[in-house]
Amino acid sequence: MPALNPWLALPDGAPSPVLARRLRAAHEALVTRVDAPAPAQVRPVVWDSWRRSLNSGVDTDGPAPPVDLLDDELAAYRAAHPLAAVMPVIRRLLVADAEVDRMIVAVTDAAGRMLWVEGDARLRDRAAGMHFVEGASWGEDVAGTNAPGTALALDHAVQIYGGEHFRRPVQPWSCSAAPVHDPRTGALLGAIDVTGGDHVANPHVLTLVRATAAAAEAELRWLSRHGDASGGLGPAVPLLEVLGRDRARLTTATTVQELSLRHSELLVLLAEAAARGEGRTAEQLAAECHGGAAAEVTVRAELSRLRRLVGGNVVGSRPYRLLGPVRTDVEEVRTQLARGAPAAALDRYRGPLLPGSRAPGVRAARARLADDLRAAVLASGRPDLLLRYSERPEAAEDLAVWQACLALLPPGGRRNAAAARVQRLRGSGRGTARR
Repeated sequence: MPALNPWLALPDGAPSPVLARRLRAAHEALVTRVDAPAPAQVRPVVWDSWRRSLNSGVDTDGPAPPVDLLDDELAAYRAAHPLAAVMPVIRRLLVADAEVDRMIVAVTDAAGRMLWVEGDARLRDRAAGMHFVEGASWGEDVAGTNAPGTALALDHAVQIYGGEHFRRPVQPWSCSAAPVHDPRTGALLGAIDVTGGDHVANPHVLTLVRATAAAAEAELRWLSRHGDASGGLGPAVPLLEVLGRDRARLTTATTVQELSLRHSELLVLLAEAAARGEGRTAEQLAAECHGGAAAEVTVRAELSRLRRLVGGNVVGSRPYRLLGPVRTDVEEVRTQLARGAPAAALDRYRGPLLPGSRAPGVRAARARLADDLRAAVLASGRPDLLLRYSERPEAAEDLAVWQACLALLPPGGRRNAAAARVQRLRGSGRGTARR
């Protein structure tokens, strides 16, 4: 009988040898015959995840997921992550009893990268053999079907039992995970996961994980209202988001504002100047906003309105400049590229910088960032990153990207699709082969 709740692995709480055998048979059928029909004994949420894993080029018996962040880079990234502020809540509700309950508690970022892995020490030692460790990437497109990765892919709490995992080395484990969101913006921040033996697939464990995620979101909401700089909330540095957005979003301690296109452009240009330790005159901003013979008086009027809107403590004059630190999602991508972490950079790259802007200065910044990201992904030699990048609109006609996919992907559907794309681009002469 199908489960009434499709997100539960074992609705009655009891593992079944019969189910385990049927899962193994269905999994084998899928990986050996990609057109295998979905069997009744496999939950649709699992079957669909298996198919996504297969299409992403995940090898069922291949190497363990990559470890993207280590040591100081990991520590710095965790310290700046919003979920750092709610780790005391997560530890109190889950980690405190994890050793007694024979469980591992993991907290990931929105891409499935493990930020904290705590709990039963003996289990953590065993899990380290499959790279279930801090800094490792467990997104579904990298590690295949697993509770935190699939919960993030679907933005829903889910359990994965034993043989429901796509990669065979993970099949001795079971896990339950739930996503966590920013209560102010609704943005996905990461996931909370519990991993262990068959008992972790019991329905009450998923209830506990969901309750912990809800408590973490409630704590984030409280911190945003009452102020706590430890997790990037409250009176922390303002955040300017411009990637993949036609208009910038500026988040401060007290407000979240959607800016006009012109104000978005001006803040981007000031942030670009601030990154070089500079300010801008009205004449310079006019040239970067309009090009040609631009009217400085128009720019001065817009800057006056912008200062009233965001506050005189954010934008100064004589010269026009940012008066204090302002975080931008552009700078977050650049930071990860500078650290040699293309996976983390791609996670943060939500799209081109203000794609609707025609301002010369913005267009130049947009091109620089896109070129730097593309170069880093190509240089990584990682098929999972190339596949993710190939799905972006700017990669549709990029011959070099598709050639790299063809060279690195294992035999199968995605490699065949890459071969067809390379052949088409070569034949049409439209493909770009930038280096």
